[in-house]
Amino acid sequence: MTTAQPTPAPTVGELFAGIGGMSLGLAWAGFNVRWQVEIDEWCRRILESHWPDAIRFDDIRTLDPDSLAPVDLICGGYPCQPFSNAGKRKGSRDDRHLWPEVVRILRHLRRMERHPAWCLFENVDGHVSMGLDSVLSDLEGIGYTCWPLIVPACAVGARHQRNRVWIVANAKRDLFQGRPALASKGCGQSTQEQLAGLLFPCPWPSLSVARAFRAGDGFSRQVDRNRAIGNAVVPQVAYMMGMAIRTAHEIHNLPYAGDPT
Repeated sequence: MTTAQPTPAPTVGELFAGIGGMSLGLAWAGFNVRWQVEIDEWCRRILESHWPDAIRFDDIRTLDPDSLAPVDLICGGYPCQPFSNAGKRKGSRDDRHLWPEVVRILRHLRRMERHPAWCLFENVDGHVSMGLDSVLSDLEGIGYTCWPLIVPACAVGARHQRNRVWIVANAKRDLFQGRPALASKGCGQSTQEQLAGLLFPCPWPSLSVARAFRAGDGFSRQVDRNRAIGNAVVPQVAYMMGMAIRTAHEIHNLPYAGDPT
């Protein structure tokens, strides 16, 4: 009697991981988190507590791409301060503009033929009017076909709008031909309909409202927590994106890199 071999799980590595909001959503979608890159020490402790088997790195600026295990998906929410409407919008002149480091890593992996089949990136909606064209051009220059769209937090049941740009990129073939360049900013079903070509209807974990508030008691013990929560992506959106990527990958019979576990 032949024993059926287990299907490999898709694997992911996260840049700018923070407290792991994107890792969490993708783990819900069945991805195995192999490595995470995060410069903040407090955030790295949170990541270690939830993903003890993942390898962690600190500063993306000194990261050697050869030290990264091969994955099916590289994701991350690169710093938004250069593009945010709440900031000075210095763009590439901002010293927090770290997108070039992402490009450096992806180009190296491409040369080594170890680039992931998928990329998933997130940023503020102010990125649409500053810097997004350059990001898409960089990804296409590396060999990725991109589909940018805007998904608000309220699309997955949150009590705030929080529009965010999500960039889905695929290196194997053009899966996005004929799709809209950007989804609308509307809440609810319209956003799901934009994903209908990739995502089979399925439920996702319900969104609970975070109960962490800035305290005015003079103590700083919650500062790291509040900042990290504020910087984190909504995991339910990452879950939706992860399910869409898995569905598209399997519909087109693309192989996974394999789960070493």
